[in-house]
Amino acid sequence: MIGEGDSVRRKVLFVCTGNSARSQMAEAIVNARMGEQWEAVSAGTHPSGRVHPDAIRALAEIGIDITGARSKSVDEFRDTAFDLVVTVCDSAAEECPLWLGQGRRVHLGFPDPAKAQGTEEEILSAFRRVRDDIVRRVPALLAAQASPD
Repeated sequence: MIGEGDSVRRKVLFVCTGNSARSQMAEAIVNARMGEQWEAVSAGTHPSGRVHPDAIRALAEIGIDITGARSKSVDEFRDTAFDLVVTVCDSAAEECPLWLGQGRRVHLGFPDPAKAQGTEEEILSAFRRVRDDIVRRVPALLAAQASPD
C-alpha cells in the first residue's frame, strides 16, 4: 500500500561546473532508475554549452538515452525548491550559489572524465568508470535521504 507521502517525488539538483558530464550522467541515471521517487535535474555554475559525447556514449551503453540533453545554468533553477542539491565536482562545491540553500546541500565528488587523456578508448573508459561510480553512489545517497530519521 502506498502511503500519502510516497506519491510525491522529491527533487534533486546535481551541480557541476560545466554541466557536460558528471552532473548530466547523475541526472539521467536518477531519472531512469529512481524516477518514481526522485525528479532529477542538473546544471552548471559555468555551463559548457554542450553535453560531452562520451557521457552520451557511456549512458547509452547502459540503456539510457540523453541525446537531446543540453548543458544548463544554475540560474535556470534559481526559483525552484529542491529537497537536495548535490555538487559532484570540487569546483562546483566552492561555487554553488547560496540561493540553493532551500535544499539540503551535500557534496559527492567524482573525478572529471573530460580531463582524461590517452586514446579514444582510454578516454571512454574514464567516462565508464565515473558512470559506474555514479550508479553505485548516487542511488545510495538518495535512498539515505528518503529514509526516516
